[in-house]
Amino acid sequence: MPQGYSLEPVVQESTPSIIARKLRYAIAHGEVAPGSQLGEAELARELGVSRGPLREAMQRLTQEGLLVSIRNRGLFVIEMTDAEIRDMYVLRTAIESAACKLLVRADHVAAGNDLLAKVAKMENASNAGDRAAMSDADLAFHEDLVALSGSRSLARIHSTLMTETRMCLTVLQASYRGTEEWIAEHRGIAEAILDGNGPLAELRLGEHEDDALARLTNSPSEPASVSIA
Repeated sequence: MPQGYSLEPVVQESTPSIIARKLRYAIAHGEVAPGSQLGEAELARELGVSRGPLREAMQRLTQEGLLVSIRNRGLFVIEMTDAEIRDMYVLRTAIESAACKLLVRADHVAAGNDLLAKVAKMENASNAGDRAAMSDADLAFHEDLVALSGSRSLARIHSTLMTETRMCLTVLQASYRGTEEWIAEHRGIAEAILDGNGPLAELRLGEHEDDALARLTNSPSEPASVSIA
């Protein structure tokens, strides 16, 4: 009897998925500015694709809330108001708090050490004065916190919220301040998870998100260049 293997089948990414990922990245990193209109013909030419899969990709991003369709005008990248940013952070905190609950019930030591490694990357970026790397490490910490929980449902919802968060942090990169306190907040969350102290991890996470929200809603925005590579 042949030996059985518990391997998942290889799933080939579809063209609309690839296009959606590229557009999502461009929006998140400010390569397409908030409020920009997406021209179908121009995008199809720049990406080297036909309009069919491009439309499907854009429809996916519309369903995710990253694009908005305005009748008789076309598709536009969302512009987040302070109220929408607050709503996004409330939902993010709820998802990440749920992830904390799952983490401390599982291998919280491994998860805590993994998150502390992300904090070390934040410190390295801060010491190098690399604001973009600091932002990347910041988001990687929160993405890992949810991914390590093992919940696909939480990770799926969280991914769209992190794209919106990236849009906000792209604006803030030039004005990152209080990095020592910022790093200390992340370290505190990781250490609470390492110790298996769920309530403390959730408390520190909530305080950190409140701080981030205050910074985001009190900082002036700057226009970003429009380009998709």
